[in-house]
Amino acid sequence: MLGWRLAISAILIPAIVLLFFLDAHLGTPAPVLFLLCVFLCLRGTYEMVDLMRERSFAPHWRLTSLCSVAVVVAAWGPRMVGLERNTLIVLGVVAMTYAMCVLLLFFAAAMRYREPGRSVDTLGAEILTVSYAGFLLGLTAQLRWVVGTDAGYLVLGSLLVTAKSGDIGAFFVGRLFGRRKMAPLLSPGKTWAGAVGAVLGAALGAWGWLTWATPWLFPSAEPAEWYWSALYGIVIGVVGLIGDLCESMIKRDMGKKDSAALLPGFGGLLDLLDSVLYSGPVALVLWVILPLATWR
Repeated sequence: MLGWRLAISAILIPAIVLLFFLDAHLGTPAPVLFLLCVFLCLRGTYEMVDLMRERSFAPHWRLTSLCSVAVVVAAWGPRMVGLERNTLIVLGVVAMTYAMCVLLLFFAAAMRYREPGRSVDTLGAEILTVSYAGFLLGLTAQLRWVVGTDAGYLVLGSLLVTAKSGDIGAFFVGRLFGRRKMAPLLSPGKTWAGAVGAVLGAALGAWGWLTWATPWLFPSAEPAEWYWSALYGIVIGVVGLIGDLCESMIKRDMGKKDSAALLPGFGGLLDLLDSVLYSGPVALVLWVILPLATWR
């Protein structure tokens, strides 16, 4: 499994860096990132709907995908036409679009109703899917603009590096020192030692990224103080670990080990992005309230 993880990572990391590089040179609307997020949204929706069908739920894939993509589009729409650059107002547009999608799902469930026993369960599965694969992704994408368009990939990189450093820390520390299970019924492979490794790995990853990437991207700026970087990493590490457990809850409740058989060593796309999606909105708040953007 470790070999597959390393091989897949050796392909994915350069590909993501290349996409981000191209997108950064195409300006504020971030069209490459938009297309990437639409793809992630559609694939994530497919995996969630497929998981839900393991039980008595019968979510409508096309309708749920339409709603999920609509929320992601709402995160870009005002910026693409140059009407709005205020993140709070864009977040309001995203939230309102999400609310309209929930109303649409309610209406569709009412129109499809035939007999007691399935409608509310299916509606809940559809709302959960739009929330997870659409709403969380749309909020996370706002990191591209939250502290300025020039800092988009420093901020996005901070989330990816920190969350994945936490995953790496959890994996290796858990394998070396893990004895006591953290949530044996939910995720048998997770240990308390791995949880400590996740937090330490995330803190180190955040500190390293913000220390070296900030002066590289902003030569006139000083890196954030080490304790603010470490605090950012600790919070993302804890939240990412919770996100991993929450995705495990969905899979276990559906009787599945992975969200899909897409990436050897990782599972499905949702298995790869669980900590990132869950901690994305938290990272957005942290970049607003912590003094991490020293160039402002």
